Amino acid sequence: MAVDSGLPPARPRPARSPLVQALRIVGYVVLIGVGLTMALPFLWMVATSLKPLSEVQGGSFLPQVWLPGNYPRVWQQIAFGRYYFNSVFVALWVTFLQVLTSSWAAYAFARLQWPWRDRVFLLYLATLMVPGLVTLIPNYWVLTKLHLINTYSVLIIPAAFSAYGTFLLRQFMLTIPRSLDEAAEIDGASPWRIYWDVIMPLARPGLITLAIFTFMGNYQSFFWPLIMVKDDYLRTLPIGLLYFDSSYGRETNLLMAASVMSMVPLIILFIVGQRFFVRGIQLGAVKG
Repeated sequence: MAVDSGLPPARPRPARSPLVQALRIVGYVVLIGVGLTMALPFLWMVATSLKPLSEVQGGSFLPQVWLPGNYPRVWQQIAFGRYYFNSVFVALWVTFLQVLTSSWAAYAFARLQWPWRDRVFLLYLATLMVPGLVTLIPNYWVLTKLHLINTYSVLIIPAAFSAYGTFLLRQFMLTIPRSLDEAAEIDGASPWRIYWDVIMPLARPGLITLAIFTFMGNYQSFFWPLIMVKDDYLRTLPIGLLYFDSSYGRETNLLMAASVMSMVPLIILFIVGQRFFVRGIQLGAVKG
């Protein structure tokens, strides 16, 4: 015997019209085409990394002779492991310091009250409009006087502070209700305790987003290490790869193999943090 639940019967879902279904299929086809188009350069790079040098200039996309030995050859011809270590080491330190300093500045601009706060923040943001090439010579002169040229410090310390990171985290912290600060103050929490125990856990998506941006940007940095570093043992991956494109010839197959290996940390980082990456951009772009 059926039991009457007292709920109205569920309405059947209206069938989609053939036009709507056709548009949906077309949309999927377009998205797949766009995705394949965006992935095509990466697929070409992988295919080229498995070709002999004689086939690189050929018209075929896939190699006629598969040559996976290009990858160990990269490690044999250059100090690839050293360059790899330098890039990851510098990028990790810059990421840690930039997230830390940006969170301090963002907390001061978003949660603390002090005179001329908003005007100082606008002045701080104005530094984003100054091209890096304009400040290159003054920065080089200052770092020379501090005897930091050709050291790990010259790659880490100048990049440890970011106006963009401060802006991103400030906008994210503005979405956190101020009632949480007031409740913590009633319980006797200091500004430092509020920052560490209240704001930082809630700002985790924004922090992870900034960490991803910072690591990817610094890991691929080319111009700054090229100017500031002279010794081979301090070179990062983008500088070390210049070996395969020199006046002695261009070994495109080895260059592509080295590029594929250098992309591995970035791919892993994005896959691990993509959930926080998307959420951090969405929440950090609005003011609560």
